[in-house]
Amino acid sequence: MKKVLASILLYSLLALFSNQAFAQQVDYEKYGRMSIAVVKADYPASQVQDYEYLGRKKLGGTNVVDSFRFQVQDKNQKFYVIVKVRHDLTNQKLINLTVETQKR
Repeated sequence: MKKVLASILLYSLLALFSNQAFAQQVDYEKYGRMSIAVVKADYPASQVQDYEYLGRKKLGGTNVVDSFRFQVQDKNQKFYVIVKVRHDLTNQKLINLTVETQKR
């Protein structure tokens, strides 16, 4: 009986953690696609060459910021574009999106 209960508990914990990891990946992909669209709209004549997810920063409560870095080439000049997406984890709504250009 103890083995059955332990197995059920272990399975429940694994299912809980895998669902949380999946949920974070889903919103990461959602805001990554959004960031790509913003960079392409802001730099329509340029080519986006590289893309990197910089990570997530907790702001307090359920608000977080996901950061993305894009390497963009415009003619002979390469530069980075940093997109920061602030959103709420509870209702999965966008709060703020900022775009910064960094020279290489």
